Amino acid sequence: MAKYRKLGRTSDQRKALLRNQVTNLLYHGKIVTTEARAKEIRKFAESLIALAVKEKDNFETVKVTAKVPKKDKDGKRVKEVVDGRKVTVYDTVEKEIKKDMPSRLHARRQMLKVLYPVTEVPTTAAGRKRGTKEVDLVAKLFDEYGAKYASRNGGYTRIVKIGPRKGDAAMEVVLELV
Repeated sequence: MAKYRKLGRTSDQRKALLRNQVTNLLYHGKIVTTEARAKEIRKFAESLIALAVKEKDNFETVKVTAKVPKKDKDGKRVKEVVDGRKVTVYDTVEKEIKKDMPSRLHARRQMLKVLYPVTEVPTTAAGRKRGTKEVDLVAKLFDEYGAKYASRNGGYTRIVKIGPRKGDAAMEVVLELV
C-alpha cells in the first residue's frame, strides 16, 4: 500500500496542488476541498506548524546600522547634485533586527520549500498593481501560529464534512486551523 494518496494526478501536478492548498490554508485559515485532498494537505500543514512551534523563540535581536534614503514630504527620494550628477541623500539609522539561529534558518528554508509566495492585492480598482505587497507566510508561521499553538501537542487542523459535491458527488470538507 502507498504511503500517500495519488489523487489521480502525475507527481508534479500533485505536488503543485498540495503546495498551493497548504499555502492557502495557512494564509486564509481554512479552505474547502475534497476529503482525500484534505487528508494529504493536513500532513504538510501539521508538519510546518510543528516546525514553527519548535523554532519560534530561536533567534537573537541584533542592532545594526543601515543607510536609508532621505525622503521629502511626497515620499520621493531627496537628490542633490555632486560633481554634475544627481545623487540620492542617505541617512544612517540604527535598527534592531531578528537574527535566526542556524536551526531556525534551516526550518525557514524547509518551509519556503513547501510554501508558494503570496501577493496581497488591494480591493480598490485604482492602482491595483502598485498597491500590491508580498506577504511573509514564514514570519506569520513563526510569530502568529508558533505562539498560538505553543501549548498544543499536534492536532492543529480540523476536518469538518459538509456533504457531497453536486457535480461528481465527491465528499467535500472544510479544512481549518483549530
